[in-house]
Amino acid sequence: MNASPITSWEGATAYFTFANNPTMMSIILTLSVLVTVGIIVASVVHENKTYIDYQ
Repeated sequence: MNASPITSWEGATAYFTFANNPTMMSIILTLSVLVTVGIIVASVVHENKTYIDYQ
């Protein structure tokens, strides 16, 4: 059950999918930042709503 096309690590090289494409790197970075900020904002809104409803 060896499905790997690599039979030996001799001469193996690294493959970087978007390393030579600054536009795609910028898009991925921007999406990551937006998701992170969105999660933080949603958490703050939820916590504030929960705290206000609790009082």
